[in-house]
Parts: sequence; C-alpha cells; structure tokens
Amino acid sequence: MDISRKLGILVFTMVPAIIGGGIIYGMAGSYVPVVVYEILLYLFAGAIVSK
Repeated sequence: MDISRKLGILVFTMVPAIIGGGIIYGMAGSYVPVVVYEILLYLFAGAIVSK
C-alpha cells in the first residue's frame, strides 16, 4: 500500500470522527463516550493502514 492510499484512508476516517463525535456527544452529553469512540475508530483505521 503506497503512502497516498494510507493518507487517503486516514483522511477518510476523519469525517466519521468529527461527525460521529458530535452525534455521540449530543446523545451522551459527555466527552468520555466521544473519547472511547475516537480511540476505537483510530485503532481500526490504524489496523487497516498498517496492513
């Protein structure tokens, strides 16, 4: 996997991180679930990129 594809995957995961983080904060009203969501999302994206 070349560097441009890796960067594309990471940029593509930024959109769900921003939008999803806002939705989760709106539902939960706390930043703790947002942090957990962000960590899980970035671990998943890191696993894809590291292949």
